[in-house]
Amino acid sequence: MTMSQTDIETENTQSLTLVQAVRDGLYGEMQRDDDVIVMGEDVGENGGVFRATQGLIEEFGGDRVIDTPLAESGIVGTAIGMAAYGMRPVPEMQFMGFIYPAFDQIVSHAARLRNRSRGRFTCPMVIRAPYGGGIRAPEHHSESKEAFFVHEPGLKVVIPSTPYDTKGLLASAIRDPDPVVFLEPKLIYRAFREDVPDDTYTVPLGEAATRREGSDISVFTWGAMTRPTIEAADNLAGDIDVEVVDLRTLSPLDEDAILESFKKTGRAAVVHEAPKTGGLAGEIIATIQEDALLYQEAPITRITGFDVPYPLYALEDYYLPEAERIEDGIREAVDF
Repeated sequence: MTMSQTDIETENTQSLTLVQAVRDGLYGEMQRDDDVIVMGEDVGENGGVFRATQGLIEEFGGDRVIDTPLAESGIVGTAIGMAAYGMRPVPEMQFMGFIYPAFDQIVSHAARLRNRSRGRFTCPMVIRAPYGGGIRAPEHHSESKEAFFVHEPGLKVVIPSTPYDTKGLLASAIRDPDPVVFLEPKLIYRAFREDVPDDTYTVPLGEAATRREGSDISVFTWGAMTRPTIEAADNLAGDIDVEVVDLRTLSPLDEDAILESFKKTGRAAVVHEAPKTGGLAGEIIATIQEDALLYQEAPITRITGFDVPYPLYALEDYYLPEAERIEDGIREAVDF
């Protein structure tokens, strides 16, 4: 079933946080398809470190909600074997910073299985990971390294920013025949609520969403940075008319939406919390340069995290782009 945001008014809904939408999405897909299983560290009896899988083991049992050893490479490797033979596993990495031991399994095997087998096998699995900073977590708990996975052919990379999108994108990811890295911005896990349909529905992968219409500049962002970007745009209203485009899926990237918005405004900024060097802002800017250069009115600004290890506590708020810094970046592009 595919449902648009406007259809919510005619459906039974719940007011959910983003992390509750994750749980609701998992529940709906497990109920719909017996091949969907959840696995990972503490996802069963404990309900996950953020309680994203709370209650699932009571509903579906230990054969479909599997507590694993603390071994990310083993978790993902096992899931790849399950996926190759017809199941749809959803392994959880407890934090994105713990995903590195599984990196070889993801890029050398999950991403390449279809190509290596010349289509004989596919790898329908979703690797979930809470990602990003802002929650005062210790080292290795605040990574924002989505660019690693966008760089790998064969992987899809999805980052929602609202509860409605979270449930619908997760359903699409689970139903997809190829591996998806599904990154959940934990800074906004419980930051706000939104009406979410009780029924299962999908939000298409590879399609951006325009969160705010504007005519002076296009600002591209995703995940937890969407909210401060909209706040910055609202603060500038009356002075600068800002369009905010939430990319939602970073691979495949919705290049048509990026170019359409940029051709309308002629100016752009990109906001992400990952470090600047090698971040997705560079790829987005290159896409604009290649396909819409003649529409460009000013240099495109990058409003990002810094090229340093993610800081602890005292400097965390300074590291993350917040509304004031985003406003400054937007003004820089517009005032050129």
